Amino acid sequence: MPKSLFFERRGHLLKANATTDLRYGCDPYQRPIRQHLMYGVVNLNKPAGPTSHEVTAWVRDILELPRAGHSGSLDPKVTGVLPIMLGKATKAVSVLRLSAKEYVCMMRLHKEVPHSRIKAVCEEFVGPIYQTPPIVSAVKRSLRIRNIYSLEVLDIEGPLVLMKVRCEAGTYIRKLCHDIGLVLGCGGHMQQLIRTSTGPFDESTAVTLHDLKDAYVLWKEEGCEDELRKVVKPMEEGLTHLPAITIRDSAINAICHGAALAVVGVVGVDESLEKDSLACIFSQKGEVVALCRSQMSAEEILISEHGICAITERVIMDADIYPSGWKSKSQGCD
Repeated sequence: MPKSLFFERRGHLLKANATTDLRYGCDPYQRPIRQHLMYGVVNLNKPAGPTSHEVTAWVRDILELPRAGHSGSLDPKVTGVLPIMLGKATKAVSVLRLSAKEYVCMMRLHKEVPHSRIKAVCEEFVGPIYQTPPIVSAVKRSLRIRNIYSLEVLDIEGPLVLMKVRCEAGTYIRKLCHDIGLVLGCGGHMQQLIRTSTGPFDESTAVTLHDLKDAYVLWKEEGCEDELRKVVKPMEEGLTHLPAITIRDSAINAICHGAALAVVGVVGVDESLEKDSLACIFSQKGEVVALCRSQMSAEEILISEHGICAITERVIMDADIYPSGWKSKSQGCD
């Protein structure tokens, strides 16, 4: 049997030589089209006007699926990247909701301020900041800490400040603009906002609702899958920002039944994996099996011969797609 091409992923280190049985499972890019939709993700370019919930419902209805889930709400007037997990892929939507976001924001100050002062104050907001969600928000209004990874002032024209912000999930850019205005002493508010990336998705690959509808109608009426596969990607593309662990075929069904992962079941691991971090378990064909919490770092996994290296937190793959190769759940899988 051929070895998996999954190890071409940059920084993915081989622990053991293993082959995968082509009779079981499937390359995510080769799934039958209906299965492809049920395990798919759409990187949607949300238009201004509707809520994120409304747009997600439209995507679900266009594709005639039982459910869909978005990666984090955008206000009705806000546009940009809104990845939507489809069907059974909604099991992993929380991973996208917790991923880093990037925005391009137009902030209006309530009077003109020297450019050097604006840039200096914006630099002060890089790092952990305190935020209380605005009155109109979907979460409880309590003080919390959010991280601003970068804040770049792109242009200043009069009272208008164009900036790019990369931040932790759950950061309110509207509140950020308000707080910058307070520190400047002139007041300020968010005038326009576009989300340019969420996790592994960015605006360069975003598609519109019209693109999605046209592709689906083309498939339904003419049987052409090509355009639909261009706008709906395998859900695995929505998990590429997580450290990956690849496992043997014989370990997969145990994981699908909730077993912990033993190091003897590991074939490869991303060198970026740290202990006690969220990671994704993949088959050698590149299929997502489950989300897990690592119990060892990549280095420890590579040098260990025994022990549990990850605890399964969320099973994604259906059970019994691969044959069983384990004796007891309590022993971990191998």
